Amino acid sequence: MHESVYTLKPMKKHLDLRECVDCYCLAARRKAREITRLYDQYLRAHGLRSTQFSVLVALAQSENVPLGRLAHALGLERTTLTRSTALLERRGWIRSDAATDARVRPLRLTRSGRQKLEAAYKSWKNAQLAAEKKFVMRKI
Repeated sequence: MHESVYTLKPMKKHLDLRECVDCYCLAARRKAREITRLYDQYLRAHGLRSTQFSVLVALAQSENVPLGRLAHALGLERTTLTRSTALLERRGWIRSDAATDARVRPLRLTRSGRQKLEAAYKSWKNAQLAAEKKFVMRKI
């Protein structure tokens, strides 16, 4: 009989995992999700999530932005941004323009997208003020 590769091996006894409870990375991710939920709550009435709002803002500031460059600017993985932009495109808020290189896929904000962005701006501003009050005053 051979040992399975999935067999759990006992951990070293001197390893104290209690320290991991105070992991800065985990704490930062928790706080980031809390902040995201706050913005999403304010933008929900407009049918937007905070990430989608950010895409609309970025496209409003530049025309014909290639997906890869937009992903880099927003700090997102290309595949994550592809899913978000597909939804925004189905809703008619952005569109893909034809390009000689299919891998580039330039995106632009539509008139409907600009209207959505303008309608949601006040809610975003309120979320920004709420986040400042809740998180910045406490020095995250």
